[in-house]
Amino acid sequence: MEAVDQTLDDVVASLSPLTVAWMDEIAANAIAKLSAIPPKDNYIRTDIAELLEGNFEEGILCCRLFLALSKDSMEGELRRELGAGGIGLRRYQADREAFLHVLERLGLPDAMTSTINYEPIWSDILVERLRAGRGSAISGQRRGRGLEDFAEAIVKEVFADAYETRCTFTGTGNKTAKCDLAIPARARPRIIIEVKGYAATGSKMSDIIGDLDAIIDAKRHDTALLFVTDGMTWKARLADLRKIVLRQNEGKIMRIYTTKMREIFLDDLRTLKSEFAL
Repeated sequence: MEAVDQTLDDVVASLSPLTVAWMDEIAANAIAKLSAIPPKDNYIRTDIAELLEGNFEEGILCCRLFLALSKDSMEGELRRELGAGGIGLRRYQADREAFLHVLERLGLPDAMTSTINYEPIWSDILVERLRAGRGSAISGQRRGRGLEDFAEAIVKEVFADAYETRCTFTGTGNKTAKCDLAIPARARPRIIIEVKGYAATGSKMSDIIGDLDAIIDAKRHDTALLFVTDGMTWKARLADLRKIVLRQNEGKIMRIYTTKMREIFLDDLRTLKSEFAL
């Protein structure tokens, strides 16, 4: 084989899109199942049951398509509504009526009625492409920023403007790390707050452990680290959440908060303000 020196331009010029078929057997079967639904004015519990008959996974896929929920969001809703005991086929077989009731509570009959009786226009295709692509990314960004805004509003209520956001703080031995909130400032903060919200499982839920460890390693021992998080998908990543709770139990994180703990978060910040004379 002849030895040649390639150039970046040559390689870039030879690139082409990697096109793959998006439809697998499950998707094809789900489409067939959806196409077989007879149109009518209203859909009820028995119609939901028919969707789940045969192949449960394909039926659940159809259900979440009607509800416009991602796999993670659908699983989160089912866990929240059904409680302990699983959300799969065995749970459905063991407690069929309760399972169907939950899908009714999520609005599935109305979603089926409005979707099946809707008369589409050509722009709907482009809107769906936008929602699935850019829209999904924007939703994730806004979800995380919404929780950051929640935490910042409480910090502002206690400390006025004596804090910095989304900065790199300086800790022990001039070590540095990134954080979402540093009080009163990034130079030798007394309180550090990290904020992460999720509605989809994935590697980012494990990444936060590394982010927290970086803060723990860099911060002074007399600096309080608080962690604000939320999202039902943590229930699907309990091993990761358990590691964070362990760090809290070991005293590396002072407290973990969720949006439901707003008043506790507020009271703790007021206490820390007094203790640290901020």
